[in-house]
Amino acid sequence: MAEILEFKKKAPAEVHKGKSLCRHGFHKWIIKQEKQFDSQQGKLVTVYKCERCGKSKVKAL
Repeated sequence: MAEILEFKKKAPAEVHKGKSLCRHGFHKWIIKQEKQFDSQQGKLVTVYKCERCGKSKVKAL
């Protein structure tokens, strides 16, 4: 028979590490795509994505 391994459950602090900052508005923004053209506004836009929670925002230049 195969040996059965018991895995330790992660503590709530380990599961939600770093997400409390995002909940309070302190995201860690990284640039997803440097130059992207918006056809409706006719402008270049920059797409930002939060490294911790995955939320994205768009900023027109």
